Amino acid sequence: MNILPQASGTRPRLACEILPQGVVAGRSSAANAALEAVSVVALARGVVAPGLKPGNLQDRAAAVDAIRSALEKIGERANARDGDLTLVIPDAAVRVLLLEFEALPARAAEALPLVRFRLKKLLPFDADEAMVSYQTMSSGKAGVRVLAVGIPRDVLGEYETVVREAGFEPGAVLPSTLACLAALPDAAPALLVNANPLGVTAAIVRAGVLLLHRSVDLQEHAVPGLAAPDALPPASDSPGGGDAGWAYPAWKEASGADKGPDGSPSGSSAGFGLEPVPPAGEIAQAVSVAAAYFEDTLSAPPTQVLSAGPLGAERLSGILRSSGVVEEGGWKVRELVEETALLPRAVKAVSSLGWLAGVVGALRG
Repeated sequence: MNILPQASGTRPRLACEILPQGVVAGRSSAANAALEAVSVVALARGVVAPGLKPGNLQDRAAAVDAIRSALEKIGERANARDGDLTLVIPDAAVRVLLLEFEALPARAAEALPLVRFRLKKLLPFDADEAMVSYQTMSSGKAGVRVLAVGIPRDVLGEYETVVREAGFEPGAVLPSTLACLAALPDAAPALLVNANPLGVTAAIVRAGVLLLHRSVDLQEHAVPGLAAPDALPPASDSPGGGDAGWAYPAWKEASGADKGPDGSPSGSSAGFGLEPVPPAGEIAQAVSVAAAYFEDTLSAPPTQVLSAGPLGAERLSGILRSSGVVEEGGWKVRELVEETALLPRAVKAVSSLGWLAGVVGALRG
């Protein structure tokens, strides 16, 4: 498993992300080039149930069909000779940790067993039976700081198998948020939030060095009656159509969408009360913790939050304002991916750029 991609141009020029809500595919000609084509194909609720135990792909046939369809929509043929792609998988299926060593051998063959040994007490699964990858973030007199990623072999095998059954080969595998980080526009310190109805990850990076990676599984905080939609909004092959199909009451309450002119709850959301409810509360808490860590570590508060994932910058901004994490006139929330990351014909293929963050980042490697 390769992690934290750099703009080296060594990765396949094709990428695919498997999200609980759908499959995203994209293609570019070079690491720093705009995407030539993108597509999104919806998945019904429950097809993908990301986690650390086998059973992530509850309906393998549906996942295979969606992967093949998404790639065919951007002109790729199954079982072609050059079918390698970078596969992006949900954060909930992996564990990402930052480790510190007094020293670490330069050779990976010698360093990896030490990293794996350290992970034995930190991973909620058997480190000896897991796929483990690591990358040195910094080294000096103070020691060596390492980014490590672990995933159970059988879980990784599930994702790789559906890609192969779709007629393609996963040449590289990345967790979603680590893929997104490669889409950052510059080396300035950044706070990234990657959110969807089932999970949220907050990450802080500076000059290519990961300082924080914290994931919260929102499946554990689900509120009865507030389930995610069965599928994406109907709109050709993209997650468009405004809020149709994404009418998630917890988010609407948090964003103020159901409040009256004076800010009080109105309509069907009145029963929720003034405080955001999970998962909105969990999302706000995750960002609040990350923002505090950002200020403590970098001696300055963040000036903005970069949004990735299906939640989108507008909803995330509403959650943070409603929760009091961001005051009026405070730091801004904007999409990580901008239209300049795609060629004009590719922009027309999607209506929500947040969905593309993982694929855009994967193709920067």
